[in-house]
Amino acid sequence: METRREIDPLGEKQIPKNAYYGIQTFRATENFPVSGIKAPQEIIKAYVLIKKAAAAANMQVGLLDKKIGDAIIEAADEVLAGKLLDQFVVDVFQAGAGTSFNMNTNEVLANRALELLGYEKGEYKTVSPNDHVNMAQSTNDTYPTALHVSVLIALQPLMEALDELAAAFEELAHMHVLKSGRTHLQDAVPVTVGQEFSAYASSIVHAAAELRRRQENLYGVALGGTATGTGANSHPEYKRLAIAELAKLSGFPLVAAENNFEALQSHRAAQTVSSGLKELALELIRIANDLRLLASGPTTGLNEILLPPVQPGSSIMPGKVNPVMAECLDMVAFQVVGSDTAVSLAVQAGQLDLNVMTPGIAYNILFSIKILADYLPVFTKKCVKGITVDEKRCEDYLEKNPSLATLLAPKIGYLEAAKIAKQAQAENRTVKEVALEKHLLSKDEIDKIFSRKNMLNEK
Repeated sequence: METRREIDPLGEKQIPKNAYYGIQTFRATENFPVSGIKAPQEIIKAYVLIKKAAAAANMQVGLLDKKIGDAIIEAADEVLAGKLLDQFVVDVFQAGAGTSFNMNTNEVLANRALELLGYEKGEYKTVSPNDHVNMAQSTNDTYPTALHVSVLIALQPLMEALDELAAAFEELAHMHVLKSGRTHLQDAVPVTVGQEFSAYASSIVHAAAELRRRQENLYGVALGGTATGTGANSHPEYKRLAIAELAKLSGFPLVAAENNFEALQSHRAAQTVSSGLKELALELIRIANDLRLLASGPTTGLNEILLPPVQPGSSIMPGKVNPVMAECLDMVAFQVVGSDTAVSLAVQAGQLDLNVMTPGIAYNILFSIKILADYLPVFTKKCVKGITVDEKRCEDYLEKNPSLATLLAPKIGYLEAAKIAKQAQAENRTVKEVALEKHLLSKDEIDKIFSRKNMLNEK
C-alpha cells in the first residue's frame, strides 16, 4: 500500500496515500478499535455544516484567506452531497470530548481542499486542518454544537413517524364495538374498542408534542465558546456571524447559548430530549403489550382484536402466528430506555469546565432516534393499519361480565348489586338475567340501565 508521511506533536506516521483523513485520525483508529460503529450521518452532516459556517464567518472577519476558505466550503459541500463519507473512520467510542472526530473532519476537509487547489494531500502548510479548517474553533464548542444540530436533524423524520402512528390509532378510535373494560386485568365496566385506541392515539400525540417542545432546548448552541467558553482565539464578531450562518445552513433557529460556560459544562438540554425519547418508549412498550394481550389466543387468550399476520410464528408448530411487530416494538423501546440510562450517566459525568462524554451522549441519542424513526413507519403500516376486531368475541365477553352489576348500584345499592354479580358468576349467567329474575327493578328500568347509552354514560 502506498503511503504518505505526516507529522503531529507526537511524532510521525505513514498514512495511506489515498486517505483523506490524516495522522490524528489514524492514531484514533489505532487507539479506539472499540465497536466498529462509525459516526452517524447526522453527526457528519452537522459537523461539516459547522466547518462551512466557520469558514464563511472567518472570511467575513478577514482572518481566513478567501481562496482557502472557498476551497474548504467547496470540500464541505461535496461531503454534504454524500461524497467522502467513508473517510469518517473514527469509532463512536473515542477520545473524550470528541477531539478525534473533530480532527477527522478537519483532516478530510483540509485534504480535499488541497486537492481542489491543486496540491497533494498532506501539504498542510497550504491548508491546515488546525489552522484553517479549525480556525476559531475547539472540539469543546463544536462537538456540543454538532450534538444539538445532529439531534435536531434526526428528530424531524421521527416526528413525522409519530404523527402517522397517532393518525393510524385515531382511525381505529372510530370503532364503536362495545366490549368489557379491564382494570387490574379483571373485568370492569364497558368501553368501546375505539375508546381504548383513542387513548393510544392521545398518548402518542402528547409524547410527540413534548419532544417538539424539548427540541427547542437545543436551539442554543455553544459555537464560539472555543476551549472553555471565553471564545479565545476567535474574532469578536466570529460567534455572531458563525451561528447566524449555521442557522441559515441547517434550517433551524439557532442562537448563541445564553451562557457559553454552561454550554460547555452542561448537557442538560440534550438530556431533556433523551428523557423525552425514554418517555415515548415507555408509552410504546405499554401500547405494544396491550396489543399483544388483546390479540392473545386465538382460543386460549382474549382474541378481541386480530393483528395482521406478517410471517409464520413457529418453526415447529404449523399455523402459529405471533404478534411479531409488537414484539419488535418492545425490543426497540427497551433499547431506547437503556440508551437514556447511558446518556444520563454521561450527562452527570461532566467535570469543571467541560463534559468530555459528549460523543457517548450523541451516539446514544441518535441511535435511539434512528431505531424509532426506522421502525415506527413499518409498525404503523404492517400492524396498526391492519388491526381488525372480533365483534362476536367482544360481545360474548361483555355479556357475561359480572362488573355490569356496577350499573345497578345507583338503583339498588352496592351490596345488593354485589350479590347479583356473585350469583351471575357462580351460575355462569348474565347479570341482566339475574337482575330480571329478582324483580328488584322493572324490565323497562333494567333495559334502560343496560342500554349502550347508559353503559357508556353518553348524553
